[in-house]
Amino acid sequence: MGGVTIAIVLGIVLVALVLFSIDVVPIEVSSLVIVCLLAVTGVLTPEQAFEGFSNDTVIFIFTLLAMTEGLASTGVVHMVGQRLAFFARFGHQTFVLAMMVVVAMFSSVVSNTVTTAAFLPVAIGAAHRAKVPKSKVLLPLAYASMLGGMVFLYGTSTNLVASAAFPRFGLAPIGVAELSPVGFPVAVIGILVVVLLGPVLLPARVGKGTVADWSLRDYLTEAELPPDSRYAGKALAEITEGLGLRVIGLVREGQSLPAVPTYRLVGDERLIIEGNREDILRVKDLKGIEIRPDMLLSDTDLRPQDTLLVEATVPTGSPLIGRSLKETLFLERYGLVALALHRKPAIQRLTKLQLLGRLFGGQSLSSLPLSAGDVLLLRGPRDKVQELSDGVNLLILGDVAYQPPRYGKSLLAVVLFLGALGLGTFNVVPLSVAGLAGMLAMIATGCVDARRAFRVDWRVVLLIGSMLALGLAMEESGAGRFLGNHAARLGEYGGPRTVLLLMMALTIILSAPMSNQAAALVILPVAVGAALKLGVDPRPFAIGVTLAASCSFITPLEPSCVLVYGPGHYRFTDFFRLGTPLTALLLAFLVAVVPLVWPFHKAGPEPARGREPVSERMVPE
Repeated sequence: MGGVTIAIVLGIVLVALVLFSIDVVPIEVSSLVIVCLLAVTGVLTPEQAFEGFSNDTVIFIFTLLAMTEGLASTGVVHMVGQRLAFFARFGHQTFVLAMMVVVAMFSSVVSNTVTTAAFLPVAIGAAHRAKVPKSKVLLPLAYASMLGGMVFLYGTSTNLVASAAFPRFGLAPIGVAELSPVGFPVAVIGILVVVLLGPVLLPARVGKGTVADWSLRDYLTEAELPPDSRYAGKALAEITEGLGLRVIGLVREGQSLPAVPTYRLVGDERLIIEGNREDILRVKDLKGIEIRPDMLLSDTDLRPQDTLLVEATVPTGSPLIGRSLKETLFLERYGLVALALHRKPAIQRLTKLQLLGRLFGGQSLSSLPLSAGDVLLLRGPRDKVQELSDGVNLLILGDVAYQPPRYGKSLLAVVLFLGALGLGTFNVVPLSVAGLAGMLAMIATGCVDARRAFRVDWRVVLLIGSMLALGLAMEESGAGRFLGNHAARLGEYGGPRTVLLLMMALTIILSAPMSNQAAALVILPVAVGAALKLGVDPRPFAIGVTLAASCSFITPLEPSCVLVYGPGHYRFTDFFRLGTPLTALLLAFLVAVVPLVWPFHKAGPEPARGREPVSERMVPE
């Protein structure tokens, strides 16, 4: 292909950068625009343009995301997270260190975005217990998931996507643990840097609340231990630490008792519990503890398909303001059961004091007067919920899709997950087949509901398939070789290591507006072309670009960072402040170490099976 084709491809790359940067068009639409341009301009045939969507790696990434849903639905991640909250009692830095180590271990084999989402409520709850601002905890959580993804091939989709592109350049795919000699020390260094610099560089900010906080708001509810409760005779710690619930008050026979972990429960106690929405709903499904408001309506009174769980707020001007649930005969009038109450953080503490004070008189949660902005977690018939949609008395925020964790399947889910990874790792079957078998096995055995398993982010699949097509266009048109030849001129002054530094720095810069996967696929052909021009082995360049794509710590545009941006009340500069020294240190380490593990001067790259050597297909001009 000639210079015109190279110009077209580079123009499409520029279009991709603009579309991903301005974020006006949804990312999945932008991805398909790129594929369409490659096919319409004739750079790629239709078969080549859509080849990425049938790639084995894309299929495996989809099945991996589905299997991690199985780990989440069986409570595996939640149980580990609750054990992690134990470290909050030893102080801020100890908790952050323990959290980052555990999160990095999980994200080394599980998607870093899924890991961040799973540990987010745990981190917020632990920060609350330790009286540490969330802004000091949540960014280290996101960074730990990104660092852990660099240890093994499965840790992040970026590694898998880059590995899938290696054979196009005559390079063998990345081995399962090939990145570990560099990825593991990178994770250790990154965690230590964040633990040491985080308390100084991260803000102690308490925001006013954002939309992202809605699903993580703290509720108050009242629960009861029946006389024959399984927790009778056990210490309160069985509930507060074993189940991860925050008990702020305890009453027995009208007497207020200290909610200390060593208190021995005798049954027939009333517990005042504080927790996020998932905690409250989890209490509802526990045996031996019953939410008092929920006892007014038995589960047998309603069929599951006719029942909704919703969150509703008290709007300004509502006739419910200043009146309690008991006073308004809420259940009788509206046909809905109030499971829990949330108040604005500014008055949440006052609400606790009011509630504890009313307990001396034998009153309950339903006797608290409602205020504008209160949020109720409601359960009841679908038609009754629809009657409240006028927004006069209550404003429905949305229904709650909740399924109780399937704890009995947790061990089976872990075995199936590890088994699928093992089959693919040892080449018993292709990765895509192993992932598909593991996903179907989880569905068949009841570890995860089929609808939840397929509730993956399809934008990731579309983005990766489209970027594989763009990477192929860079290779076939010679655009990658063209840019690589110009970049290689730096080697005349600083040698291959200088060019490697440039390639890795470009990858990090592009990962901000595009995505980690897209940046890696755009720079890979450029890096390989530069290595060939220099006459050195291209593998260290390809590995360096792959690792650099996971070092996008400077902006909050990485999915894991996006998840913590709102709940942590962060600003753009917060990521730059901590991410800049972290990125600079890791980049310097990678430039120094990558050529030691994958030397520049090697006998020659090992061709991937079925592909001709790089030197025969990409002869430098």
